[in-house]
Amino acid sequence: MEIWLRPNDGEKDAETGKVDRVFSEGATQDHLRAVDGVLYQGERVLGAHVIINDGATQNDGIAHMGTVDWIMVECETWSMIPLENLIAHRSGSHTKIAAVINTPLEAQGAGFALEQGVDALVISSEPAMLEAALSVKAQRLERHEPDQSFETAAVDSLQLAPLSVESVEQAGLGDRYCLDFLSSFSQGEGILVGSSARTLFLVHSETIPSTFVPTRPFRVNAGAPHTYVMMGDGTTKYIAELEAGDSILGVSTSGETRKVVLGRVKIEQRPMVKITGRKINILQQNDNTSHVFMQQAETVRLVSEHLHAVAVTELQPGQRILGWEGHDARHVGVPIQGGIEER
Repeated sequence: MEIWLRPNDGEKDAETGKVDRVFSEGATQDHLRAVDGVLYQGERVLGAHVIINDGATQNDGIAHMGTVDWIMVECETWSMIPLENLIAHRSGSHTKIAAVINTPLEAQGAGFALEQGVDALVISSEPAMLEAALSVKAQRLERHEPDQSFETAAVDSLQLAPLSVESVEQAGLGDRYCLDFLSSFSQGEGILVGSSARTLFLVHSETIPSTFVPTRPFRVNAGAPHTYVMMGDGTTKYIAELEAGDSILGVSTSGETRKVVLGRVKIEQRPMVKITGRKINILQQNDNTSHVFMQQAETVRLVSEHLHAVAVTELQPGQRILGWEGHDARHVGVPIQGGIEER
């Protein structure tokens, strides 16, 4: 992690011996300057300068990821959330983040946001600011710097894996979300959902005839509002966040994928069941189960390891169903380095 010094207006005698880079008014040697949204080092363009004051300007910063070497982020009102969102979207790109901070407390927050922190702290010349920044830099040097190479899931095809059903339990009433799409599914297709980002269950579309209700080949009965759903770009969203027009990943039992566009979300209160699955061939006995909440109905189906749709009302402990194993640490749907526990 670097420390960048931006002296106060008119200040000429600031201590520069303990910092990595320094701002100045003109293009002096290798000094930094920010002009009209562009960050320079001497005459060389180093990156972008983004002032964040709302969601749109935050998205402007995110749009620079992967296109420049550095983004210097300045929040009109200090907030951790924009920094966390930028750090999450930094994963997999070469872009580094420099955060302008104004108090010693902000140094700690920016330096360790999402357990990773920014790549540079931009400080004034006040002794307390320098001391705080140097302390954060020393702490960062003492620990192993995390690998920032995580990327969203490759979605051209997916490797599905079996999960052993541990239990099927009554869960009471809950809000059930049916997702209706602009195109129809085929038998053997559905979407990936789950209560934890690391394990998603393949829930089958309503393409199978029933004695009592007609098929709805455009529909997937996807579960409760807190449930994650795999999007068309490999990120995840909570089902409650979905809107008409969103692109969701359709997945076949063989792992083939396609993007399907959401046309409507239908929410009704229904009896729910909690289905708990355990990963197969895992030696550790702890922290290897995941669950999903589904409507208690014969038309709601998961997929067995033999590629047959099985109603959640017929599931029994010991049966094996298909799911997908991913990276468990995510922020706003994007995989990140760090420890997140979801139970």
